[in-house]
Amino acid sequence: MQITMSNKKEKADPRAGLQRDSSKRNDTQSVTVAISGMSCAACAVNVEQTLRSLPGIANANVNFANQSAFISYDPHALDLSKARKAVQDTGYDLLIPSESNNKEFARLQEEHYRTLHKNTLLAFAFSIPVVFLSMSGYADHYPYLRWIEFIFSAPVVFLFGRQFFINAYRQACHRKANMDTLVALSTGIAFMFSAINTLFPDLFGSKIGAPVYYESASVVIAFILLGRLLEQRAKVRTSEALKKLIALQPSTVRIIRNGLEEDVPLAQVQQNDAIIIRPGERIPVDGSVISGSTYIDESSLTGEPIAVEKTKGSNVFAGTLNQRGSITIVAQAVGETTLLAQIIKRVEAAQGSKAPVERLVDKVAGIFVPVVIGIAALTFIIWLVAGGISILPQALLTSVTVLIIACPCALGLATPTVLIVSMGKAAENGILIRDAESLETAHRINAVVIDKTGTITEGAPRTTQLTWHTKDNVGRLSAILYAMERRSEHPLAAAISSYLEKNTSLPFQGVSLENIETLVGKGVRAMVDTKYYYVGSSRFANEHGVVLSLDKEDGNSSSLIYFFTDDQLLSTIAVQDPIKPGSAEAIHHLRSLGISVTMLTGDSNRTAEVIAKETGIDTFKGELLPHDKAEYIQHLQNQHKIVAMVGDGINDSEALAQADVAIAMGKGADIAMEVAQMTIISSDLRQLSKAIQLSRATVRTIKQNLFWAFVYNVVGIPIAAGALYPFTGFLLNPMIAGAAMALSSVSVVSNSLRLKQRSL
Repeated sequence: MQITMSNKKEKADPRAGLQRDSSKRNDTQSVTVAISGMSCAACAVNVEQTLRSLPGIANANVNFANQSAFISYDPHALDLSKARKAVQDTGYDLLIPSESNNKEFARLQEEHYRTLHKNTLLAFAFSIPVVFLSMSGYADHYPYLRWIEFIFSAPVVFLFGRQFFINAYRQACHRKANMDTLVALSTGIAFMFSAINTLFPDLFGSKIGAPVYYESASVVIAFILLGRLLEQRAKVRTSEALKKLIALQPSTVRIIRNGLEEDVPLAQVQQNDAIIIRPGERIPVDGSVISGSTYIDESSLTGEPIAVEKTKGSNVFAGTLNQRGSITIVAQAVGETTLLAQIIKRVEAAQGSKAPVERLVDKVAGIFVPVVIGIAALTFIIWLVAGGISILPQALLTSVTVLIIACPCALGLATPTVLIVSMGKAAENGILIRDAESLETAHRINAVVIDKTGTITEGAPRTTQLTWHTKDNVGRLSAILYAMERRSEHPLAAAISSYLEKNTSLPFQGVSLENIETLVGKGVRAMVDTKYYYVGSSRFANEHGVVLSLDKEDGNSSSLIYFFTDDQLLSTIAVQDPIKPGSAEAIHHLRSLGISVTMLTGDSNRTAEVIAKETGIDTFKGELLPHDKAEYIQHLQNQHKIVAMVGDGINDSEALAQADVAIAMGKGADIAMEVAQMTIISSDLRQLSKAIQLSRATVRTIKQNLFWAFVYNVVGIPIAAGALYPFTGFLLNPMIAGAAMALSSVSVVSNSLRLKQRSL
């Protein structure tokens, strides 16, 4: 069935949407600001709570994924500098939007990524000798080797992993605890306990011995740094999509003022300015043509590959590309009121309005950390109360054993190992996955919205059929048609001339065209041997009294072009954007997974209906602008749907940002791929169901890993605390606790590797 969101039967003026927005304006302003210093979802919650507590802020949503906050505030009641001071007091920083600050934030993000990459590599390099010495047992026979472990592990813990301790301190200052707290506490105590035993090997008596746990401290730091690196790699590129959208606007504009032409910066253009647009230039503002005619590529807004003819009175929009002739336009919407600027704002808003996905590890760690600390402290107190000061070594060792067996090495491995295996598996199947968040969400998808052009169809018009209505001298007529289309500026002309080149063996030389002329809105005509020939639309043919064939457009998605003379129809040419092989199969697979499929397109409703019928899509909508697609996705989300958007063009970026999971075609626009969380490299829609199936398997494996990461703690912590001592006299040796922790890590890695064997 065809769904209807409005009563539009023609492509509406995009400014209508802007007018609707402006009618709702009040004193509240919205702004996207960069936040630095966040290391986990808990940090984002801290910043969000701080901002929302400030008077004058109506709402604030902090997005940990792209390190930003989308703030709605009353500028009369609050200055952003006060908001920045409040955020700085909590240990983070807010960068007020400006060109210099944006560049500074981008530089800091890139610098942070490079530092994290270097620290991760060095942490692994320094940890390998420590692990070797620990596993070999040489250090038990040659005590001096412990000093080597000390020398190699100290930089890992306190240099490469210093950020964990800094963040843990910040959390403690605000009476909070998170994953960094557990990492800092467990690795710090394990290292310090090992250092004391290295300096004073007989301090705790020969019964217990003097074990060291340098390998535990260093390996934990190394693997958790790896997880942070995988996340940061996605975050440093998040802002590139908006940069590319902004790049669609030219920096300078040629205007006419007081009868003189001059080049001025785009920011100085005012409403009602007359602007000259030359071939190959992008339209700088929204406006209307006042002189000249041309074809403009509006694919950045509509996604349709066929350029649109523009004549006097036609509307043009910022960011679109002038292909052919020179035109003069009058500026009607400039600056932040242009359609392109609105798309940029909507992308920012859609990204910023999404609450941070609370990772399962952070949720568990938020409870697990204080519980473990409490158990360790309680263990220490109980032992002292029961045995007095003489029992101090046992009290200290049991407390440390609790912290060691609870050390989150397996937690640090649980997600990164699955991601590494899953991303490799996905790459083998032509799917690039940006981050864990998309994998975490994609398994719950129950609605898929698909763009038509370039996603379901090829995105490149081609001639599918050329029917001759005469048998006389077809070879000569083919040569004339070819010559006319080679000279034509119409966007479909290349598809026709290319078809003739491939399907006609006769030579095209020897045709001399005279008086060739493009008739705007109709077609092209030329004289050959004193006789006029025409190529154009049905209206053009009807004006010449030519009786058209019985071909009808209603039964297919082709555009029909006619070749005729003043008294005869010579041929009918069908030009079509073909459906990709496998699109119908892909739709069938999605529906078999219990997922509803909707097609949204800027093309005509007739074309949309035909494509939907051929691919098995029940729900479709045509003649949509970018914000219409985003609004429809929001409409589905309001019905509690988890929506995936699949697109390939700049015009899809707003809808991609609005969706719960954004999926781009690899052969589409770079901006679509930057906004998207997943990219199908081959642009084969059949890979979409594989991505969803992989997501389901990945999330299931992550949950299994978290189970194995904690099962040892659930069993081991009470034993480490000495629960069996009153009955059996058994105390868990810290070395065994370290082995149990290592076993949980082996379980996690082994379980993750099972994904490699899974077939999609």
